[in-house]
Amino acid sequence: MANPPLLTPEQRQQALEKAAAARRQRAEVKDKLKIGSLSLAELFDQADRRDEAAAMLAKLKVVSVLESLPGIGKVNAVRLMRALGISDSRRLGGVGQNQRERLLRAAEDAEYRRELLNEQRRRDEEARDR
Repeated sequence: MANPPLLTPEQRQQALEKAAAARRQRAEVKDKLKIGSLSLAELFDQADRRDEAAAMLAKLKVVSVLESLPGIGKVNAVRLMRALGISDSRRLGGVGQNQRERLLRAAEDAEYRRELLNEQRRRDEEARDR
């Protein structure tokens, strides 16, 4: 395994501050999603911009974004990702247009989301029974 680059104490401090700022920004976005002051569509729009803040948002894992949405939670976020055929490791910046459309529909349309979750639950049970 390669060693990390040698940094001066000032460079190290700057890197630590930048990382802490990114964590704070991502936590703030998740909080806004939880309380409903930010929608998934708005988050995608923000992540599409070409600035440093957008680059930080693009690194959010999709599953953690879904967990932050009201009414979804951890178990349903993972189940929804499987139902939509999206990898658990997918980050916001790596979501394609088709995946984005399906995620937005699942986030906005409770009936569609319920159908997806029920179908995935059924598939999970069938796979367990084999």
